[in-house]
Amino acid sequence: MTARAVVPGNHEALDGRTLPVEDPSTGTVIAHVARGGAAEVDRAVAATRAATRTMRDSLPLERGRALRRLAVEVDAAAEDLARLESLDTGKPLSLARREVAGCVGYLDYYAGAAGTLQGDTIPLGPGTLAWTVPEPVGVSAHIVPWNAPLSMLCRSVAPALAAGNTAVVKPAELTPLTALRFADLVAAAGFPAGAYEVVTGLGAEAGAALAAHGGIGSLTFTGSVDTGRAVLRAAAEHVTPVVTELGGKSPQIVFADADLDEVARQVVLGFTANSGQYCDAGSRVLVDRAVAADLVERIRVRAGALTLGAGADDPDLGPMVSAQHRRRVTDYVDLGRAEGADAPTPPQALPTVGHFVAPTVFTAVTPTMRIAREEIFGPVLAVLEFGTEAEALDLADATDYGLGVGIHTADVDRALRVADRVDAGYVMVNDYFAGGPAVPFGGTKLSGTGRERGLVALESYLTRKTVVVRRAPCT
Repeated sequence: MTARAVVPGNHEALDGRTLPVEDPSTGTVIAHVARGGAAEVDRAVAATRAATRTMRDSLPLERGRALRRLAVEVDAAAEDLARLESLDTGKPLSLARREVAGCVGYLDYYAGAAGTLQGDTIPLGPGTLAWTVPEPVGVSAHIVPWNAPLSMLCRSVAPALAAGNTAVVKPAELTPLTALRFADLVAAAGFPAGAYEVVTGLGAEAGAALAAHGGIGSLTFTGSVDTGRAVLRAAAEHVTPVVTELGGKSPQIVFADADLDEVARQVVLGFTANSGQYCDAGSRVLVDRAVAADLVERIRVRAGALTLGAGADDPDLGPMVSAQHRRRVTDYVDLGRAEGADAPTPPQALPTVGHFVAPTVFTAVTPTMRIAREEIFGPVLAVLEFGTEAEALDLADATDYGLGVGIHTADVDRALRVADRVDAGYVMVNDYFAGGPAVPFGGTKLSGTGRERGLVALESYLTRKTVVVRRAPCT
């Protein structure tokens, strides 16, 4: 397969440089794309700025219709997009299909939301009236991660377009292919030229230039904490508002009255979906010690039965996204054993090619261990035990992250009590990975700033103009 070496407007990089794109299931190069940098970012922003007036002046219902047409285009190309995503990321084909369907869901949701934008009126007394007007920020910038490239792209680009903005996207250098293919679908849906532009390249070059650009009105970034800090510092130069999602160490809290077989199913899904390469992966289990041994056995049986293989073959788990990331994950596995935690060797034989890690379940974990506190971003689970509800809450909050929390219990009062107390942005009760496009998502602490999804996400791509009028008195 060959991908176009593309930067904005279907142009090559100004200096002709390219980057290889690899299939992580085999470690082979499948494409080359342009290695864009500051010059290509300038060109993209100029193209999108030229289209901002057209987008700004379009009626909200027109933007909604365009997003619905785009949803239809994506849905029609869903199988091709899923296969491209699976090839580019290594994820199982069925998971790629679900993520493409999720992209369609975002487009459909924000197509309907486009017509809901409205301001407020504020009566100030006789003769004076104030009102607010929602206005687009202009050029929205999106730095997209490699773990769910098309889904994360749609999550932020759809509300940006619905609000009347244009979008410049910098996909991860490891997984740029569906962002490029999406450009063709945006054009086919009838959006004006320049409404959506892509700059492929390295984060330190193209991503840094986009974050620091003075011509953008907002920035959405998903990635690591260290890179997020750099993005925030760069954006601060122009006081650009930023939405960030920076990762997590999300716990699943299991009380003794929960259905342990169902919990085991959800726990395994929570830490192995996408081979653990989700920001909200349920990578910690906090379990009542009265049922801990029983639950761990069920988890290990389920995890040990999962299949590993190339994404196109649709196994349960695909590879890590790169050789470098595989080393990071296996280093954490080695570290966990060195710290004194216990993890039997997984039963799966790893494929002979590709960047694979088998699901690994650690017990005898203490809260101070690095595997209990740091984001690993792989199929690695840390199990910690508690005796009381208060102890469970302390363990849940014992990291620098605050993204997702799962609560498993048959006691509704307990579930609501824990949900109210835990320091996290997204809480799920008896159903891990619950939610959808209409449900706001984001974290606290080092997990990031702002919220994506839901109507609240539109506010990240709008400014509010206030108008105050004093009218002449009646005569």
